[in-house]
Amino acid sequence: MLDLAADLLPLLDAGVPVAAVTVTAVVRSAPRGVGATLAVTRDARVIGSISGGCVENDAVMLGLDALRTGEVRRARFGFSDDGVVTPIAAGLACGGAVDVVAYPVDGAAARAALGDARAGREATLRLDLDGEPLELHRPALPRLIVLGAGEHAAALCRLGAAAGFAVTVCDDWALLVTRERFPDAAELVVAAPHEYLENLDSPDSRTAVCVLTHDERLDVPALRTALRMPVGFVGAMGARATVARRATFLRSAGVTDAELSRLHSPLGLDLGGATPEETALSVIAEIVASRNSASARPLRDGHGSVRRRDASSDSCAVRSA
Repeated sequence: MLDLAADLLPLLDAGVPVAAVTVTAVVRSAPRGVGATLAVTRDARVIGSISGGCVENDAVMLGLDALRTGEVRRARFGFSDDGVVTPIAAGLACGGAVDVVAYPVDGAAARAALGDARAGREATLRLDLDGEPLELHRPALPRLIVLGAGEHAAALCRLGAAAGFAVTVCDDWALLVTRERFPDAAELVVAAPHEYLENLDSPDSRTAVCVLTHDERLDVPALRTALRMPVGFVGAMGARATVARRATFLRSAGVTDAELSRLHSPLGLDLGGATPEETALSVIAEIVASRNSASARPLRDGHGSVRRRDASSDSCAVRSA
C-alpha cells in the first residue's frame, strides 16, 4: 500500500473511502510478491495491482466488500496444492496462489505512513486487523544523483523517477537547474558537483551517481570524490576516446586503479539507442542490473525463476504475526 501513496493520499484528503487488498503470503510462484497491494474506491476506481491481471477482478470485489461492510476480509487466490482452482478466485497464470487481506484504509497512522512514503522517506505502518497484526514497511527510495543538467540528464531524471528512484540533479549552472526542466526531481541543487558530493548525507549502497557534465574540469573532481564514497554505482557518460582521456586525468588526480575499476564508463548497456530517452533507459537498466548482480542477458537465455525475490530488499515488505 505504501507504494501507492502518491495516489492514495489525495483521495483520503478528499474524504474518498478506500480499501486496500494486500498480499500476505505467496505459495509457489506469483507475478508479484508479498506486500503487493491493490486499492479500490467505492466507485470501483482501481489503483495498483497484486497479480498483473490474473486475479484483479476478484481482488477488487474483495476490496469492495471490505468497504461496504467496514470489515476485514481474507482470501486465497489461485491454485490449491492439487492444482485445482480455488472456488473464490480465478487461477494465477503461473500456477501459484496468494493469500490476501482486504481492509478499509483510514486513520492518522495510515496518513502519516503514506506521507512518509510519498516523500521518499522510510515508512512503516502497523495495523491490527481483527486481532491479527500486519506491518507494512517500505525503505527510503534508492537515490539517483545526476551530475549535469543537460538533455540527457532531463531524460534520465524522468526515467529514474518512474523506476522508483529519488532523483537529485546537480549542476553549477543555475539557468539549467530548474523545476520546469526537471519536474520529477526530488531535489535540485546548484553547486559544483564535487562539493555537493563531499557534503552528501548518508551515501550508501543504494545510491547511484551518474556524471553527465561533459566537462572534464567538473567530471574529474566529481568522479574522484564519488569513487571514494560508499555508493553502490558510479557511472560517467562519454565516447570511448573521452573515457580513455578521462581515466588518464583521474590517475593524475590520484585515483587508484582499484578505485577506477568501480567506474561504469561508457555509461549504460548496449541497447543500440541514440536518443536521450533511449540512452536514459540503457543507464537505468545498467544501474538495476548492477544493484542486483544480474547478467543483463535476455531472460530467454537463462534458467530458473524469472523473478528474484529477496524480502530484505522488497520495495514494500509485509509482516504478520
